[in-house]
Amino acid sequence: MTQNGIRFQGKIALITGGSSGMGLATAHRLVAEGARVIITGRDKQRLDAAVAQLGERAVGVVGDATQAGDLEELTRVVRERFGRLDVVFVNAGIGAFQPVSAVTEEEFDRVVGINFKAAFFTVQHVLPLVVDGGVILINASFALYRGAPNAALYSATKAAVQNLARTLASELAPRGIRVNSVSPGYVDTPAFRAEASAEAQAGAASLVALGRVGRSEDIAGAVAFLASDDAAYITGQDLLVDGGLTTVIPAAIV
Repeated sequence: MTQNGIRFQGKIALITGGSSGMGLATAHRLVAEGARVIITGRDKQRLDAAVAQLGERAVGVVGDATQAGDLEELTRVVRERFGRLDVVFVNAGIGAFQPVSAVTEEEFDRVVGINFKAAFFTVQHVLPLVVDGGVILINASFALYRGAPNAALYSATKAAVQNLARTLASELAPRGIRVNSVSPGYVDTPAFRAEASAEAQAGAASLVALGRVGRSEDIAGAVAFLASDDAAYITGQDLLVDGGLTTVIPAAIV
């Protein structure tokens, strides 16, 4: 860590799905530590509001990561305005929970398209701009470690992106590019609040050893660590950021 704690001075970072939740919190963290940040999102109004929060060191690019044309436009903007990327956080994704019997082919294509296909082609498009020695991070999920009802499709896409990070770590190692994933547990984001009732949110907290669901800032801190030189010898790994949800039994229920 640098002496003054500004680990990303002069760095250029791209965060997909950066207009709210974990992506926006990570953008705030990297900007606070000196980075210039490009964030993406599909909703222009929300994206503009996020950029206004972040200030002059942030740029927003409206786009849908499932669309090749939008990824090409993102790549063009980054190339023309910054010329390179030091950090990429592939964060855009959705939750989708239903029994296997209820998953239509249309829903399968939608969820796989957003959570896996978009992640794959985002990396493919921006990779020529990533500097040697750069960092790529992908947002996965604790769900890839635990079987749960109604989560087969979602969990499979998160297992896919975790494996993508690991295999990219091998492929890009000759360029010194580190690739890791982060696997959040339950996190209090706008999407979590929209999908889970108050009772469900309280129930989720009771399963966590630390007694609370995570905050977006908790994930931002983990991403900032993996993106920094403090993690210079870490690649091909998945970092669980779940308050002990996956591996620790809460003392209250023993």
